[in-house]
Amino acid sequence: MKYMSLSTSDWENQRAFLAVLRSGSLSAAARELGVAQPTVRRRLEALERSLGAALFTRSPAGLTPTETARSLGPHAEAMAAAAAAFGRASVAEAAEVGGAVRVTASEVVGAEVLPQKLSSLRERHPALRFEIQLSNLTQDLLRQEADIAVRMVRPTQAALVMKHVGAVKLGFFATQAFLETHGAPQSLADLPQFAVIGPDRSPGDLRLLAQVFGPSAAKQLAYRTDSHLAQLAAIRAGVGIGVCQVPLARRHPKLVRLLEHEFDHRLDTWVVMHEDLARVPRIRATFDHLVRSLGEYCSERPSVLEASKRP
Repeated sequence: MKYMSLSTSDWENQRAFLAVLRSGSLSAAARELGVAQPTVRRRLEALERSLGAALFTRSPAGLTPTETARSLGPHAEAMAAAAAAFGRASVAEAAEVGGAVRVTASEVVGAEVLPQKLSSLRERHPALRFEIQLSNLTQDLLRQEADIAVRMVRPTQAALVMKHVGAVKLGFFATQAFLETHGAPQSLADLPQFAVIGPDRSPGDLRLLAQVFGPSAAKQLAYRTDSHLAQLAAIRAGVGIGVCQVPLARRHPKLVRLLEHEFDHRLDTWVVMHEDLARVPRIRATFDHLVRSLGEYCSERPSVLEASKRP
């Protein structure tokens, strides 16, 4: 493939290419971009002429990317992420706490913890807008895939501002109704006699399970899923006994903690942002708020009533 220089006006052609690559068809790409299908076709053909190479071939399943298209895909994704970050950075005035902030966090934290924490921040700064990415994968802040990350693994990259906010306690929980029907385990050794909720194929979660129960523990699980949100839903539904974040479980009075003195696992938690964003008002305000509020979340203490419920 020959090399050439692409002008800034070619970004629209590259956006069309990326939309087709993601969707597999001109019509779906047109809907994503909000333009007519012939416009997408013209932009794609213009890019192919500039490159001197075909990017897609037609097949019964739609448009199939060529080897050239597959090799260019990651670069187009990186450009799209940078463009989105540029757009977020240009929305608010420099001194205004407003505009879009993209936050990435794990499924459970993003769905169960962040909404409550960020709601109070937006009450103070109504011009803030949040884009929440739920993923148990580590997003690359250096490539600006997100502005702020809440991580349960210590970041190792340079050029990051990070704050350790504490450790989230994990515990075994079940509903009071489940325990009344099936009884409660008196030790970890008793757990295989009960319906236990746990991971399916997640290597990290399976390693933790093996540390607690031994290498064959996964085969004895009554309910398996790698989604921590799905595990939490199963615990709440009374399917069995499972692991849940202790501060989160305290919000649900029907959940009872089990084997507290035998199982004490903690998830160290960091709030992280790129150092270049530290002086952007909306990013700094969100970062500081998350450091404070998630620190409170990690250090929550049980009430007297909660302590009395323990079997």
